[in-house]
Amino acid sequence: CLATLIIMLVGDTYTLINYVSFINYLCYGVTIIGLIVLRWKKPKIFRPIKVNLLIPITYLAFWAFLLIFSLYSEPVVCGVGLIIILTGVPVFFLGVYWRNKPKCVNRLIESMTCWGQKLCFVVYPQCGSAEEE
Repeated sequence: CLATLIIMLVGDTYTLINYVSFINYLCYGVTIIGLIVLRWKKPKIFRPIKVNLLIPITYLAFWAFLLIFSLYSEPVVCGVGLIIILTGVPVFFLGVYWRNKPKCVNRLIESMTCWGQKLCFVVYPQCGSAEEE
């Protein structure tokens, strides 16, 4: 969010749309790759919707063409998009990967989550523990 705010203050809306479009296409492709890998490595798990593998492979071929064309035609925009994605890596390590966090860090993360839920009306906020109620 901070990176997006900075880009909105510095750049124009067209540039921001280009950044977000590249990020979206990159995430869609990675998701399809994940689907194919799971279908190959764990073919027996339950799937509510199962499609022929030809559909995601065809989508992935078009995705690769569009991504390579984007990288060729606008490398700066794609580079900034990759930098925006990589800003999430420290957040992942601080919030998910680091298991034995001090209590103050856990409280900070929980309060930020609650604040974000209230701000965005994502879910009904349940701040604090259930014992307090």
